[in-house]
Amino acid sequence: MTLKFYKALHQFKSSVLTLSTMLFIACPCLAIAQTWPNQTIKIIVPFPAGGGTDALARTISIELGKLLNQTVYVENKPGANGIIGAQFVALAPPDGNTVLLTIASFAISPAFSKKLPFDVDKDFAPVSLVAKYPYLLTTGSQSELKTFKQFYEFAKLHPGKLSYASSGNGSGPHLGMELINDRLGLNTIHVPYKGAAPANNDLLGGNVDIMLNNLLASSSLIKSKKLNVLAVTTAQRSTALPEVPTLIELGYPNMEVVGWYGVFLPEKTPKVIVNKLSESIKKVIQNPDILARLNQDGAIPIASTPSEFKEFFNADKARWMQLSKKIKLELD
Repeated sequence: MTLKFYKALHQFKSSVLTLSTMLFIACPCLAIAQTWPNQTIKIIVPFPAGGGTDALARTISIELGKLLNQTVYVENKPGANGIIGAQFVALAPPDGNTVLLTIASFAISPAFSKKLPFDVDKDFAPVSLVAKYPYLLTTGSQSELKTFKQFYEFAKLHPGKLSYASSGNGSGPHLGMELINDRLGLNTIHVPYKGAAPANNDLLGGNVDIMLNNLLASSSLIKSKKLNVLAVTTAQRSTALPEVPTLIELGYPNMEVVGWYGVFLPEKTPKVIVNKLSESIKKVIQNPDILARLNQDGAIPIASTPSEFKEFFNADKARWMQLSKKIKLELD
């Protein structure tokens, strides 16, 4: 072989080595992606322990750990309506070991807060929906408003007279009720509380007139007949409350207002990890114990691919953006 050939071979080997080095420097997560999960995974819940999101995360963590043959645990980082925990995940290494399980307020915050410490589009990778759940339009048992028709007619005749409770400014029930006000042309007055429990207490006491509840926070009150349920906000009736009509059934189209649970990872997490976690969550949700738990809470299990979840999240966010322009509400 000629000297020219050996020189060409040497140059080729040098080029391959240089390209390999550049790929490794540019994509340090490639090796991690191929071996994931190779260490403990923590699910960040941006709300206090003991709540609905926390309970669901702990149930999922057990089954996910079995499926991945890895330790999976829940860490609560509450504060600022979920913002503190979300920021923690946004700043975490994109190695698939720090996971965010959050709720619909994550899509609401960008519409009503201009000072978020992160960008929901640029700092997070959507992984999968876990479930949708209905809100329930409720009144106390002592209230004369026992049907949606009675509530609607009274609110129309007496704008600004009825008050509604919520679990806090910027919460799903708060903005869900504002959406109902906007689309039905109503004017009910918001009274925010620090959590669903004190809000329900004042609803029972007659200090507020109505509340957009979730089943987890109100099921015991409904079973004991301390609350009237006027309607549910999903497109279909809730399996937990099959006797309660939907707003759409009652003649109000385009009135699906749902809460949801969803999973995100830091934005630069390799797609192979995002996809593997998404597929794992789908398998976990199909577990009979998880299905039973979600159905008991009135939720609708619905796993999705990352692209499907991104499309859903963007549509939900756009709806709240549209509402924010109409009602001029800022939560900063």
